[in-house]
Amino acid sequence: MSEAVNRRSLLSMGLALPLLGGLTACGPGGTSGTRPRPGGKTQVTFWSSLRGSHEVVQAFNDTHDDIEVVFNQIPTGGEGGYAILRNASRAGNAPDVVTLEYPQVPEFVVDGIAQDISSMMSPDFHDQLLPAALARTTYGDGIYAVPNDLEPLVMHYRDDIFTDRGYGIPATWDEFAELGRRIRDERDGRRIAIFPTNGGTYFAGYSQQAGGRWFDTRDDAWHVEMADEETRRVAQFWQSMIDEDIVRIMPDGQEFDALLSSDRILTRLSGAWDAGAQMGARPGQAGLWRIAPLPQWSQGEASLGDHGGSTFALTGDSREPEAALEFIRWQVSHPDSMAARLSAGTSSMFPVVEELVEVAREAFDESYYGGQDIYSLFAQEAPKVRDDWNWGPRMTSTLQVMQDNFARVPAGEDTLLDAVRASQAGTVPDLRALGLSVREVTG
Repeated sequence: MSEAVNRRSLLSMGLALPLLGGLTACGPGGTSGTRPRPGGKTQVTFWSSLRGSHEVVQAFNDTHDDIEVVFNQIPTGGEGGYAILRNASRAGNAPDVVTLEYPQVPEFVVDGIAQDISSMMSPDFHDQLLPAALARTTYGDGIYAVPNDLEPLVMHYRDDIFTDRGYGIPATWDEFAELGRRIRDERDGRRIAIFPTNGGTYFAGYSQQAGGRWFDTRDDAWHVEMADEETRRVAQFWQSMIDEDIVRIMPDGQEFDALLSSDRILTRLSGAWDAGAQMGARPGQAGLWRIAPLPQWSQGEASLGDHGGSTFALTGDSREPEAALEFIRWQVSHPDSMAARLSAGTSSMFPVVEELVEVAREAFDESYYGGQDIYSLFAQEAPKVRDDWNWGPRMTSTLQVMQDNFARVPAGEDTLLDAVRASQAGTVPDLRALGLSVREVTG
């Protein structure tokens, strides 16, 4: 597929062209016009909500004489960060480099904010990155962001209770359900897990593992099939777990946190990053948790989805693309960058560059997990993440519709599969309204 055709299939007849007019600059810092270059340095602007970004920028600036990175902390995407970026882009004043979560990458491609950097990436840089991570930022022949971390789904579990009660580690989802029935039948109020009604990305990870493909871009069109056979299987499995009272269904929020803290929920099914979050949220449970591979659909399978992770994109407004990409590469691949980011606080993020795994391992306090080498487990699991998954071009609204309908399930108003179908029904008109070529398959 040629580059012209690739961009046309994704962006559809110029929808990504810069917006013109007399807009004023907006966004953090409110800068516009020619950037100052103190001391002859090339200046690169960077906006991010990621913790540790300030420390990374400081480390970069301290070690580079020719590039100066100017950093602005912005809110997370869901708390207004993406709106700030869009407004700045409309004003022609987006920064050189921005942080995007994986599901939002195609949104910013369609909107013309994230630019194709495939021609700028050297083969050795390309080869440093985990294939599944790079696949999530690649559409057609274009690469629209550089992955920073990939977070394979794993099972965090209460080792003390598993050991005390003789529970085995479930290797398959059938074994997981059977263990859940056993825990339920012990009638002490405990459950094996929750189904999070606000967890569209969790559900997407389960679907990925099962082989689902909600979106793809073959034949110069967006193919949409969210209720495919594999996703129906996932929805029906979790629906049965809900119907049999094997799992609780609730938002991933304060009530869930309270149940974890009071020993009422025994596993957390989430990305590798959640190990560090658990340490900060429940320091009193140090030594009680371990991490195991996520159950598979069949014994001996090796397929996973991911949950979480971030990327760095070069915007269409960048005035210094080569310097900006040099900064991005340093951010994702240099040991000093990883050390600087981890100095900002506990993290269990899994880097996409193999050489940085040891840096992350050395910085992580394994005592919380009873001395378990969790990074060896993550390194074992990350290559299982499927590399043929595409997020859709309006995932923020797609996931919101899904979650709104998941919230109707506890009252019996909808099933999980109803929620998936409603999400597709709400998504397809949005894509067509953008002028995108859409081929829909209902299931």
